[in-house]
Amino acid sequence: MTHLECLTKRGDTHLLAIRHGETAWNSQGRFQGHLNSGLNQEGLAQVNALAARFVNERFDLLFSSDLGRALQTASAIAMCTGHEMVVEPRLRERTMGIFQGLTPAEVQARYPDEYARFSTRDPDYVIPEGESMRHFFERSVACFTELAARHAGLTLAAITHGGVLAMLYRHARAMPLATPRDFPLHNTGVNRFRHRLGAWELQSWGEIGHLERALDDPE
Repeated sequence: MTHLECLTKRGDTHLLAIRHGETAWNSQGRFQGHLNSGLNQEGLAQVNALAARFVNERFDLLFSSDLGRALQTASAIAMCTGHEMVVEPRLRERTMGIFQGLTPAEVQARYPDEYARFSTRDPDYVIPEGESMRHFFERSVACFTELAARHAGLTLAAITHGGVLAMLYRHARAMPLATPRDFPLHNTGVNRFRHRLGAWELQSWGEIGHLERALDDPE
């Protein structure tokens, strides 16, 4: 390996991007946005399995969205690994404005015109009191890229939200924002990325072996 290759390799930042555990509103299909719903029993079991897995996962820094469901998930990891939890508000879910706390059916009934516009997947449509997909995309990717540059050469773990993960996935795969999602967003699923020479590379998606092991070996 040449000296340049060694420097390049050392400069790679690795990211473990993880969705929080399941919440009551997740199970009901409600838009959560910046509102919070606590982890349900399934979510607590997922988080315990994730934390046990991370005892054997090598990483340098632990980041978390400042929303309660992410903090609850990250705290469980920190308690098991001894890492300090760094709260990063830019890892928040998309602001869903007037849709927050409602199911899609409730939104369609209360705000039919706005829901119709939302359903077109126009990246520039701004939900009233909320955020456009494009702004959300730019916020999410900029946050991860800034963290990767600041901590070059390290492995970062970030507890965040399904929407945030979807934005980084789309960015790494050059997937248009208007294209319907065709990939899963598992609660406590581990998703691996590498940041190298200013670009994001998706290395693996939706690792949930810890959940499968927990089902096979119940206490």
